[in-house]
Amino acid sequence: MSVDPSTLIVAVVAATGAFIQGTDAPPEIKDQATQTLESYSAPSTDQQVSDLITALPEPVRAPAQQAVDDVTAAAAAALEPHLPFGALTPPPSTEPEPTPQQVAPSSDPESASPAPALPSSSLAYADYSGSGTDTVLQPVPAIFPRASLAPVGSIALFAPWLRKAGSICDGIKPATLAALYAAENGFQYGAIAPVSPSGALGPGQFMPGTWAIYGKDADEDGKADVLGIADPVMASGNLLCDTYEQIDAWKRQGRVSGDTLDLTIAAYNAGSGAVLRSGGMPSGSPDYETQTKPYVAKIRATEPSFAQLLAPLIGLPLGDGVGGRVVESAFRYLGLPYVWGGGNVNGPSGGGFDCSGLTSFAVHAAAGIALPRTSETQWNVGQEIPMDQAQPGDLLFGNWQSGGPGHVAIYIGNGQMIHAPTTGDVVRIADVFPEMKARRVVSPASTPTERQ
Repeated sequence: MSVDPSTLIVAVVAATGAFIQGTDAPPEIKDQATQTLESYSAPSTDQQVSDLITALPEPVRAPAQQAVDDVTAAAAAALEPHLPFGALTPPPSTEPEPTPQQVAPSSDPESASPAPALPSSSLAYADYSGSGTDTVLQPVPAIFPRASLAPVGSIALFAPWLRKAGSICDGIKPATLAALYAAENGFQYGAIAPVSPSGALGPGQFMPGTWAIYGKDADEDGKADVLGIADPVMASGNLLCDTYEQIDAWKRQGRVSGDTLDLTIAAYNAGSGAVLRSGGMPSGSPDYETQTKPYVAKIRATEPSFAQLLAPLIGLPLGDGVGGRVVESAFRYLGLPYVWGGGNVNGPSGGGFDCSGLTSFAVHAAAGIALPRTSETQWNVGQEIPMDQAQPGDLLFGNWQSGGPGHVAIYIGNGQMIHAPTTGDVVRIADVFPEMKARRVVSPASTPTERQ
């Protein structure tokens, strides 16, 4: 049967309203769109649909309702990947953020007393979804009730180190670390990483005493940086693995009981001494009930989401040298819209990047080299290399035309690249296109000599 067109309009209006309210469109655009849609309030549209279906002959009412449901679901499915979480569904109830309290594992229960509580903060998380290896920045997993769009691309910078730290021992996986770092401070690092009143620092929220034990120069840049990415993630991996082994030993001795990973995560929050004193999951203190147990539950519940999120990313190479820094510079703008003519050595312009604007920025940010502005002219910089010798940070050229390449991207390893594809798209990770050629404009392992 054919469905009355007004039912399709209702479905589209409902989805469009959610889309407009869920974006960061300028106020004048939102206002105009809202005025257009105001007559289609949710109660009235529901009634319009109900009235239309009720007026149909009995045999076709059910198929008509199903058609409306199908169209609405299809519209929502098409729009949802581009919306902040919850734009098409009611927001989940707000719950207080658990307060991480971190100490090093210890066989002495009294030496592992909890640190002072850390404040809740408005955290931001990132999620990536897509087909195969084609990855776009998306809203966060639904488990985070106060989530907003993350600092763009930050989780992509963490991904290689989450992979490495997640391979230290069998008990701690990359997804566990990712879920833990999301709960700790939302992958905030560097100058923006919050410092707790008790002095916990960096994306892993390390107390100074714990950092003195576990803080190492993992990326070999000459310092153990608690505010960085590599050093805290590897420190967390080693701390968690040590704790996991210790708790497993206590279980064999009959001193504690419970899931080893649950207890390990609880120890990261409350201290291994709390686990030992309680004979398992920390109990007997209000803080354990309101902070530690929800903290463990959140991390375990979000592990599957982060496992899916990291799947296309954890195969990426670690960012060593200038080549790695070129990649990292581009990663910061994953999800930013494509804008024709957008971007330069100073960053995005006009709200985004085009392909050569992205490469111009990333190479300059990493190596201080100012590339020509177009893909055709960038092809004349550096030296062409065989595609099978490409390393992270090398430029890839494609879409060949009479005047030269019409597209440029940055190689990130494992047959993948990051690029600004075309109008209507965003900066994303994708498989290397067929017939692309590689060109080396910076020495991948060298050290930057100039930063502007």
